[in-house]
Amino acid sequence: MSNHLLRSLPSIERLLERPLASRLSAETSRERVRDLLREITDELRKQLVGDTRSSLPTPQALTDIVERELEQRAAEQARPSLRRVINATGVIIHTNLGRAPLSRQAIEAVCEAAAHYSNLEYDLSRGERGHRETHCQELLARLAGSEAAVVANNNAAAVLLVLNTLAESGEVIVSRGELIEIGGSFRIPDVMAKSGVTLREVGTTNRTRIADYERAVNERTRLILRVHPSNYRIIGFTERPSVREIAALGSHTGIPTFEDLGSGCLVDLAPYGVKDEPLVAESLDAGISVVSFSGDKMLGGPQAGVIAGSRQIIDRVRANPLMRALRVDKMTYAAIEATLRLYERGVAETEVPVIRVIAVTSDEIAERAARFCEAVAAAGGVRACTEDGASVIGGGSAPEVKLPTVLVALDGGSISAASVEERLRNHSIPIITRMERDRVVIDLRTVTPGDEAVILQAIAALAQPASQSAASVET
Repeated sequence: MSNHLLRSLPSIERLLERPLASRLSAETSRERVRDLLREITDELRKQLVGDTRSSLPTPQALTDIVERELEQRAAEQARPSLRRVINATGVIIHTNLGRAPLSRQAIEAVCEAAAHYSNLEYDLSRGERGHRETHCQELLARLAGSEAAVVANNNAAAVLLVLNTLAESGEVIVSRGELIEIGGSFRIPDVMAKSGVTLREVGTTNRTRIADYERAVNERTRLILRVHPSNYRIIGFTERPSVREIAALGSHTGIPTFEDLGSGCLVDLAPYGVKDEPLVAESLDAGISVVSFSGDKMLGGPQAGVIAGSRQIIDRVRANPLMRALRVDKMTYAAIEATLRLYERGVAETEVPVIRVIAVTSDEIAERAARFCEAVAAAGGVRACTEDGASVIGGGSAPEVKLPTVLVALDGGSISAASVEERLRNHSIPIITRMERDRVVIDLRTVTPGDEAVILQAIAALAQPASQSAASVET
């Protein structure tokens, strides 16, 4: 490799004056474009030094290589960090993909709240400052079957608030079998410790009786906690007190009872195969003092933690100084209220995306899958077939529930399954699939009909060679 070719590399200043760099400088900044050009030319220089081929690129070819890479990297950096993806996994409440998608009505409400001023903390009837915690409280309480309700920024925050409000410096009784870990390595004992309470474990991992709770009650007991096993199941030789037994013990001792419901269902999903998720109203009807649950799981709303229970307890939670640190913003209130209105109108099954896709039958999915395979065949290049499979709820909800579905299995021929998965994932609108038996499979249960065309476009592109890095040296 001669020094002559190294000297033929275009200078940074010369590249900055060319049309492409000028346009990108106007879109971002000249300094950022200069940094990118330095990175690219440094990489290219290292490749040229180690290249022993007799036929090497011309100075114009080097300029073309640099500019192609510049355009690609600039486009990648211009993409938002948080991007839309298509969930083709069949995992309905996919934590890694943002959990529950919002309904059309909730999206419109968020846009309205975001684009204008609002009465977030203004009492319109009295013409003076109000309290944000009053929003949604009556609607939430009515649907949950409680006296009052309040919203925090997620369910972990809701648990923290209830524990700190009711049991700070005291003991909280909980079964060893309910000391769960949720996503991201957050553990119930850790949340309890941060809330300023002392954990009093009773029973064993697989068996805890109401008598274990009774024996643990002492003068320092401030709360009895029950945690719904929404993200795991212990099977076999097991025993666990019922909600009514826990509530009765609280009533007898005068100690408040708290149930962390995790996912939280406002409507019965048993007709659709989800039989182990308790209704919020059932726990409160049984006599539990206060419950908490997530807003972006089975409810199908935004990230939030709902606390519902007796008015006395909710008033205490609302007055806790931590409430200001854990409160939600105007867009969350707008989204959760719009979502709750759909439940109030009795149209959640058709209007709330999470409930809607849970309710879809395998026969309906089979029809879509068959049409999808026909479209893949018409495009050519990739083969597709249908097969029976299962969708899951996800998001730490209903771990044993498998909803019958029909999968679309892709066969890329000479293209490996790993390459198919990667190229779909790197599409302009990323398509997240799943791998089964070394094949890429698509579950249309979690794909909106309008997104099928995007997936078909990406599959058609699989027949084309994968793009190569523009920074690699070409002859």
